[in-house]
Order: sequence, then structure tokens, then C-alpha cells
Amino acid sequence: MSDHFVRTTHAPAKPAPRIQIGWVRWARENLFSSLLNSLLTVIAVVLLVVMLPPFLDWAFFSAVFSAVDGSACRVDGAGACWAFVEAKFGQFLFGRYPDAEKWRVVLTLILGIAGLAPLLIPNRLPRQWLVAYLLVPFPILAFVLLSGGFFGLEKVETSDWGGLMVTLVVALTGIAASLPLGVLLALGRRSEMPVIRMFCVIFIEFWRGVPLITVLFMSSVMLPLFLPEGMSFDKLLRALIGVALFSSAYMAEVVRGGLAAVPAGQYEAGKALGLTYWQSMNRIVLPQALTTVIPGIVNNFIGLFKDTTLVLVIGLFDLLGIVQSNSTDPTWLSPQTATTGYVFAAFVFWIFCFGMSRYSVFMERRLEAGAQR
Repeated sequence: MSDHFVRTTHAPAKPAPRIQIGWVRWARENLFSSLLNSLLTVIAVVLLVVMLPPFLDWAFFSAVFSAVDGSACRVDGAGACWAFVEAKFGQFLFGRYPDAEKWRVVLTLILGIAGLAPLLIPNRLPRQWLVAYLLVPFPILAFVLLSGGFFGLEKVETSDWGGLMVTLVVALTGIAASLPLGVLLALGRRSEMPVIRMFCVIFIEFWRGVPLITVLFMSSVMLPLFLPEGMSFDKLLRALIGVALFSSAYMAEVVRGGLAAVPAGQYEAGKALGLTYWQSMNRIVLPQALTTVIPGIVNNFIGLFKDTTLVLVIGLFDLLGIVQSNSTDPTWLSPQTATTGYVFAAFVFWIFCFGMSRYSVFMERRLEAGAQR
């Protein structure tokens, strides 16, 4: 008789070790994977313990959320003056744009989102028509609606524009203009025609060699000196042109890096198929080059969005400028007013920049998945 036992059924499954599942595993892999990471995690926790409670107390527990003026924010121990943000919220969004005409700004925003959202969300809609709408009809509609003076709309000078409205106008104009101009400049810099190549090199190096604040001063102060007597351009229009040219030079270098990363065989494949130069670039080279440099492109967009605050130096009140000007209002003057306004502006900028960053990550993953298929 054998003493061996043979199991006729499977043994019940045992749970995985606790150290290899759940939040414990995540913490080991992400927070304590090495001695340096463990040290940095401990330092971060200590900083949170030290800094987070005072910030929460200032931002929420001791904050003033409702008041008719700044007297409540001047009380000893008062935290953030959110009542100031609530009272000035309209100016933070629209500047001094007339209240009765603000519907035009909202309508412009809706028209822009209606064209941009389907372009950003993966779908089967004809994208060439969406791009054509955003490049031609929408800018005309936006100009007519925002400026007025046509079709019975009241004229609103750009000097009355301000707040987030100006920030978005400058940033979106710069973004929309910099990418196509940057692509053309990058292609021109790699051109075999010496005249075109030299022109693009000079253009790129000139605009990259001067700071944006100098470009804005030049467009606002110096440009009118070179125009014929009696001719002038709107101050906002000058800023838009300066920002577009400045950002296109940086974008050109990003795109040129993507073009250099495309293997030479891809260029030769286009020639072998009998494609023209522009057909080869449009269908073979540029899609690969732009996909490669998505992080660099989005990084330029984020930097441009933050650089819009520099328009304050030429008298245009963007979001940060309108917050700064309103923080000196005697009615709301308090030790916490300016700080609260700056925190609000920083949060708005962070929302937009973080959104662009996450969208770029989404696009990278989606394109990588498509390439793997």
C-alpha cells in the first residue's frame, strides 16, 4: 500500500501577497523604488505636513467668501479675500467690455468651441472643413462680433478689451499662426534654394535673438514711427502680429527637429512613388515629423500662453494685468486682496496649461497605438 496522496481536484487559489497588490505595490514601485526616491518621498510628505494646513486655513477656513467691500478682509486673522474675486469676476473675464455687449464675447467663444472641439476629439468628421472654418470664416466672425461697427453692432474699441478675453485672443492667435508659419519656415530652412534658405535662416535667428518684451515694445512704440503720416494700426493688432512672428520662429526650430528625425528613406519613398515635393511632405514626411515633436509643439504653446502676460507692458490688460489693476481699488484694499487675485490668476493659467499638457499626452498615446497596429 503506497503512502502517497494524489489530489484529484485543484487546490483553492490563494490571495496574492499583500505587498504585491493594491496601493502597497503602487507605493513600492512609484514612491519607494530606490533609496533616493524614498528620501524624496519623505521630504515631500514633510513639506506637505508643514505647508498644507496653513494654506488650507488661508484659502478656505479663514477666507472671506462674501462681502460688499474689503473691510471684512482687513480683519486680523482673515484669510483669502474671495469676495474680491467674486465682485471683480466680470472684469477678470471681459475687462471693461460693455455689459450689454458681453453676449458677443460669449457667442464668439461658442462659435470657436463648436469648430475646435470636433477637431480635437477623435471622430470621423471631415477635418479639412473644420480647419477651413477655423482659419477663414471664424476669424472674420470673431472680428465682427468683438469689434462691432458692422450690421448694427456697437463699436467696442480694443482699449476696452481685457481680462481672460485678451489672454485668449493673443494666445489663440499666436498658436494658430505659429504652427503653419513655423512649418513653412522649417521647410524653407531646409530648402535647396539659397535665397529662400538664407531668408528663413535670417528670419528665424532674428526673432529668436530678441526677447518677446522687446518685440512688443517695438510693435507698440517704434512701428508707428516707420509708417506714413496719418496711418496707424490698432495696438492689439500690433501685439498680435509681433507675437505671431516671434512664436513662429521658435516653432520653426521645433518642426525642423522633427524633419531631421524622419529617415532619409521616407523622402526617397516619396520620390519613388512619383509624388511632387508638396505631396510627399503633406502625405509622408510632415505627419511623421509633427508626430515626433508633439511634446515640443505643446511646450511652445504653453510657453506662449504664459507669455501673453507681457502685453501689460504696452497697456493691454490681460488676465494678470486686470487682476493687478483691480487689486489697487480702494474699496477692496486689504493685505489679502492682491495675493488672492494672483492666486486666482495662477489657478486659471494652470488649468489651461495643464489641459494642453494632458491633451498632448493623450495624442501621443493614441498615435503610438495607431503606429503599433
